[in-house]
Parts: sequence; structure tokens; C-alpha cells
Amino acid sequence: MSITARRLAITVIAGFSLLYLTWATVLYLGRGIPWLSVTVALAVAGVCVPHFLNMRAALDGARPPLHPLPLLVQAVATFLPDAYLPDGWSGVTAPLLGGALLALVPLRFSIPMTLAMSGYHFAVLFDSAAASMLPAGVAIVTLTTNALNLFLGSTAIYALIRLVRVTAELEQARADLAEAAVLGERLRISRDLHDGLGRSLTAIALKGDLASRLLDRDPGAARVEVAELVSVAREAAQDVRKVARGYREISLAQETHRAVALLEASGVECQVNLAAAVLPRASEEALAWAVREAVTNVLRHSRATTCSITTVVGGGSAQLEVVNDGVSGGEANSGSAGPSHHDAAEANPRSSSVATRDGGVVEAGGGLTGLRERAEQAGGRSSACRDGGAFRVRVEVPA
Repeated sequence: MSITARRLAITVIAGFSLLYLTWATVLYLGRGIPWLSVTVALAVAGVCVPHFLNMRAALDGARPPLHPLPLLVQAVATFLPDAYLPDGWSGVTAPLLGGALLALVPLRFSIPMTLAMSGYHFAVLFDSAAASMLPAGVAIVTLTTNALNLFLGSTAIYALIRLVRVTAELEQARADLAEAAVLGERLRISRDLHDGLGRSLTAIALKGDLASRLLDRDPGAARVEVAELVSVAREAAQDVRKVARGYREISLAQETHRAVALLEASGVECQVNLAAAVLPRASEEALAWAVREAVTNVLRHSRATTCSITTVVGGGSAQLEVVNDGVSGGEANSGSAGPSHHDAAEANPRSSSVATRDGGVVEAGGGLTGLRERAEQAGGRSSACRDGGAFRVRVEVPA
């Protein structure tokens, strides 16, 4: 909670309270009547102690101990002395009670109660003015001023307490937003490293393995693979720097071109059919990441020989489908899948479990979970499933 707001509220409320109580004390003690002085002292104590308890609890957004007893004690100390003290004691101390009521009692009850106190005070002053034979104009001004003083004083105390509470709520909201931003940044880094660096490392491993097998049989081809490995490693280093800087703009066409190059270098035949359409930035990035994740799964988990990448735009949406034939017949029939094959199937946003079309249920891997999250951020959806001997990844986003 803001120290400045709290101190301001405490200072002003304390000043209000001292002003009203000093006014009441001077009004009565200056008359030199012993029994009156004792009655006023008891009344002041009866107002001050519960008022302090009520205000301290209200500033903390809580209720005082033994609530509503302090309110009842303050109400008795506010109105009971009217039976013994002249000139309407409650008219001076009622604003303190009104502020406590507004702060600690639901407004649908406390507002009518505060208005009722104003009406009561008006009636008391009216009788006093009638008895003192004040001129009509003076009486009206006096009555109106005192009645408004009660209501406005109560409202001012309540407003200061609300200031402290709202300030505390805003600071808590700011802290929550900062924490959410940190968590979001961690999620972004984790997802970008998985989606971007994961594919590059997979390609490096594949090319390194191929180069080692070609080293004795075809040194020239091995050197080509090593050169491409170095190129992929440099791209991976650039990806890491981009992740650190938070700059990860990618295009669907560029990502598809890189995916085809990696797949063909790994011996996978590719078919590409991209619709000629300009998509919103968020939608294009979501589809580009989908291509990257789907191709990473092909390279890492499957034994695919063919892979197709297709986009269709129409009806206000753009659909991407990446299909590979890397699911063997036994896997397709059994409905089983796991990290050694494909790390997810039909996406379920409320669970880490995902279901296949042929009845199998597996756990969603981090890659396809991240893919689903990216699609949802762009206002779309995604799914992944085995379909016979093929594995399909579909993403639909707004066009």
C-alpha cells in the first residue's frame, strides 16, 4: 500500500476527528458546569476509542475486533448525550459516526442511515432554532449548513478511506501485472527456444550423423554436409540472439522455404501449395511457427518419406495443413503414440492429454502445446492427429 496515500488519509481523518471533538469540547466545557464537564469527557472518550478502532480497521480494508460492537458504542456515545447536553451534541460528533458507517457497513444500508442522521440532526436544530426565536433566514441557513456538514463530513472520511483502499488495489494489480509480464517473458523464451533452436539442433544432429557416415565413402559429400551444418549452426546462433532480444518476426514463405530445404536434405520428398494471400501479421506468424514445429516433429520423431505443406484462404480464415507419412501401420492401428513418434494428437486446451482420431490418448508435447498457444493468441485454433498412416497438423487463424 502506498505510504503517501495512507499517511495522507490518516492525517486528514485525524484532523477531522480532532476538529469535531475539539469543537464539541470547547462548546460545552467553557460553560463552567462541573457535571457538564464530566458528561462531555465521558462522551468524548466514548466517541474517540471506538472511532479509532473503526478507522484503523477501515484503512486496512478489514473490520475492527468484535465488529459491530465498536460501531454500536460510537453510536451510543454520539446520540445518548443529546438527552443530557444542550445544543445538539450529536450534530458535532455524528460526521465521525457517518464516516465509520460508510466505510464498514454496505452502502445500501449505510447511506440511508447517514441520511437519517442528517434528518435527525436537522430536526434537533429546528427545535433549538424555534426555541431561540432566530430570524427565519438565519434559521434556514443554520439548519441547512449543519445538516450538510454532517453528510459531507461523513462522505469526506469515507472518500479518504476509499482512496487508501483503491491505491492498495492498484498497487496489487500493478504487482500482478509485473509478475504476469515476467511469466509471459519466460514462456516466450521457452517456447521460442523449443520452436526455433530445437529445429536447428535437430538439423545439426542429422547433418552431423550423415557427414560421419559419408566420411569414408564420399569425403566430398561429407564436406558439403559439414559446411551446411556450420551454416545451420550460425542460423541457430542468430535465433538465440533474436530470442534474447525478443525480436522473432518470421514469414510463412521464408519458413516454408527453410523447411523444404531441411526436409529434402534429410531425404523427405516435399509438396508445397501456399495460397497467394496477404495475412495479418499475427496470423502469418502463427502459421509460420506451425510449419516450423510440424517440420521439427517430422525430422525428430518420424520416419517420413513424403511431407506436404498446404494453405487455403477463404471465408475469413486461413488454414494450414502439414501432412507426413511417418506413422507406421502398427502405430496407426494401435492408437499408441509417444515422444518417440509424435508428441501430441488432437489438442485439448484444458488438459495436457490429447486424443487421436483412432481412439488413442497420449500426452501433449511442449512443441504442439506451444503451437496451440500461438494459434489461440492469433485468434485461431490448432489440432494434430494420426489419420491412418499419416500424421496431420492443422492450424486455422483469421485472415
